[in-house]
Amino acid sequence: MSDPQITLSEAAARQIKAVLASQNKAFLRVSVVGGGCSGFSYKYDLEAEAAEDDLRIERDGATVLVDPMSVEFLDQSEIDYVDELIGASFQIRNPNAVAACGCGVSFAV
Repeated sequence: MSDPQITLSEAAARQIKAVLASQNKAFLRVSVVGGGCSGFSYKYDLEAEAAEDDLRIERDGATVLVDPMSVEFLDQSEIDYVDELIGASFQIRNPNAVAACGCGVSFAV
């Protein structure tokens, strides 16, 4: 895969920067793992260090890391942060997903 495109919304960058500062971490890692009601799930971890082969996505002082395996599932996606009446959460708008669960945490390709 050449030049994968994964973007951060302004809201996501702002929230990531705030969370990382409060937890004294340098990066948010977004990965795709097997499981969930639709087959795959998004996983979020706070990291102090990046792996050499991580894809780095940067915006407004916030950095997200994505491992090479997860990049394949997330290419062309946008990582967003939504604060709604029912709750606040990171959401991934993934055009590769052909199905998703109602909560938006798991998906199928």
